[in-house]
Amino acid sequence: MVIVGGGGWTAEACADIKAFVEANDLPVCASFRNQDLIDNRHPNYVGDLGVGVGPALGKRIKDCDLILAIGPRLGEATTGGYTLIDLPVPKQKLVHVHAGAEELGRVYQATLPINSGMANFAAAARAMKPVDGKRWKAATAAGHAEYLDNIKPGPLPGAVNMGEVIGWLNKRLPDDAIVTNGAGNYAAFLHRFFQYRGFKTQLAPTSGAMGYGVPAAVAAKIAEPGRMVVSLAGDGCFLMNGQEFATAVQHGANIVIVVVDNGMYGTIRMHQEREYPTRVHGTELKNPDFAAYARAFGGHGETVEKTADFEAAFERALASAKPAIVHVKTDPEALTSRITLTKLREQALAKAK
Repeated sequence: MVIVGGGGWTAEACADIKAFVEANDLPVCASFRNQDLIDNRHPNYVGDLGVGVGPALGKRIKDCDLILAIGPRLGEATTGGYTLIDLPVPKQKLVHVHAGAEELGRVYQATLPINSGMANFAAAARAMKPVDGKRWKAATAAGHAEYLDNIKPGPLPGAVNMGEVIGWLNKRLPDDAIVTNGAGNYAAFLHRFFQYRGFKTQLAPTSGAMGYGVPAAVAAKIAEPGRMVVSLAGDGCFLMNGQEFATAVQHGANIVIVVVDNGMYGTIRMHQEREYPTRVHGTELKNPDFAAYARAFGGHGETVEKTADFEAAFERALASAKPAIVHVKTDPEALTSRITLTKLREQALAKAK
């Protein structure tokens, strides 16, 4: 299994690694919030490692015999809290490539640590004579099929299904669109259901910082005015730095911000219900009308309360030729893309008995 991630990448290095995995029929996945290092539609792509990793991919990581980690630190998010890869000595053979020598051996004792920048390693990997990948070619194809199955939206509580919303955006946005987000359970819908197509199309905080998405979108649009820039923000995440919408208006940075409003800090609520079920404290939010907020700054605002209404609202936001906010009201029961709030609480209460 190849895991790509970390910093120091170039478009050429990404192309070299793509050629390397193709030549050797290798399965490739992305570390936490590094999904834009390889086209997610590629037949060798098997998913991303991060919060809420797909069960099938998690099993493949645990069961594989060799991990080639090119660039990632192999930290908590990418390894599922250090459960996908045993530490300090993995049961798999581990080839760990990292530009920082201090990272090699810090947590995992690799079979072969390689201190190298991404561009140099990727070029060398591409130049290698390919091996016969027939033994794992079928497994690579199966992994990609599992990935495609994982990104099919399922039913969710409430009138808005964020899996379907992201699925529509996945089809609507151009390949070079820049998509930003901050931190929160809402982002898991984006990471699961959106397919990144190219280098530098994903701007997301690997540190888990809330409030990142809006200023990142403003900066991206100013730096790349010819590209579509869309930001996904939870209600709590937006309110961390939402005032930067004024900067977008001031500088004519016509971004579209999709605010996912479930009336709470969803991730913190999830941890409360999982660890201390029914003992909810300080996670409910009293939110403004985010569409009116956009208009107050001179931007465009839309409100969506049903999945079917999102397409038209988004198209109107684009056509406005203004910075825009699409306020999407979701059911707090739709806690994640995999489990409802009530189900999580019930599981926690049963475990506590």
